Amino acid sequence: MEEIEALKQRCKGVIKRIEKLPSSTKIPESCKKTLFKLANSELNYLSRLSSPIPVSSNIGHLESVVYILQQPFITGVSRVCKSIKNGFKSVHVDIICTLYKTPLWIIVSDRNPRYVSWDGSDKGKGLKLRVEEVLAAAVSSPSLKPCSVVLFFSNGVGEFVNDRLISEYGAAEFNLSDFEFFEEVEDGWVNVLSRLFRDACMLEIKLNFCGSAASSSECGVKRSIGDVPGFTLQEKNKKVSLGGAFGSLLSQMKFCCEVELDHLLNEGNLINFDTTALIALVSGISNGCAEKFLATPDIELRQRFKGNTQFVIAQALSEIQTPIDKELGGVIAGKKGIICESVLSEFKELVSMCGGPNEKLRADELLKCLM
Repeated sequence: MEEIEALKQRCKGVIKRIEKLPSSTKIPESCKKTLFKLANSELNYLSRLSSPIPVSSNIGHLESVVYILQQPFITGVSRVCKSIKNGFKSVHVDIICTLYKTPLWIIVSDRNPRYVSWDGSDKGKGLKLRVEEVLAAAVSSPSLKPCSVVLFFSNGVGEFVNDRLISEYGAAEFNLSDFEFFEEVEDGWVNVLSRLFRDACMLEIKLNFCGSAASSSECGVKRSIGDVPGFTLQEKNKKVSLGGAFGSLLSQMKFCCEVELDHLLNEGNLINFDTTALIALVSGISNGCAEKFLATPDIELRQRFKGNTQFVIAQALSEIQTPIDKELGGVIAGKKGIICESVLSEFKELVSMCGGPNEKLRADELLKCLM
């Protein structure tokens, strides 16, 4: 119960600090309302706990967000703890603001550095995938586009993860010496809030960096399915027609393999694809074979697709009811497609293992149109 009471006091402390945040141009009332809602929700959750059970609380994360907002050089706050939609998915961004007149997205992590995984596991995505998703969203955002993405690790970050961020994304460490904030409390006492973040680490990733494994959406690198070992396209495959739904969709997209990143950023008409969307675009089911597929004997389908049989059948039925060219045509028309490095790798692997000759050809042609 002592742990719960301590967490409740931290919630109340955060609520008081939110009340003191400057309004108007620095932090809009809408952002303060979001913070109040999160803090009160956490306090209500803790108040409902009545037994000394292990507690999982988000108060540390909220404390970190408010701590950053208290810094005098953080200005122009427009979003706090919101999801930013990017194509077919959304990414969570903790703070969208300006730092010394430079637009930034800030992502906060309050996790113990021992549990911050780089590549992820069965229990969840790793930091690498999270970073790539945020970078892809940042590049393609037409109205909230930042110059940098800043990662704030309130409890520090492990050496391996830190090295990967530096070598693969060109991350540079912020000097946190300026993050000294003193808060006056009752009877003239002063609370040194920065002591709570003595192990904090802050890293900046500039969007124009192209490192050894930087997000492909940033670097504008040409790619081909032919880069995959053992995956080659025979000349006879090129006789396959790219017309129909697939050809129609490609014709609506702007070809962008040779376009410079700065030009893309200025236009802001990008769309970010995930693996599911890419597979749907090149699948035979989406390219005239749905009815033929459904006519295939059940035993053959189960031998080929095993545990995914019902999913693939559902995809075929969906294609017949709502063809993909009609569903996506209006979304991608006139836009340039981008994908992050992890999606590219996963897509290549899936097509290489499961795709037929025509699907591999369509995949190769599709990737030529993406950044």
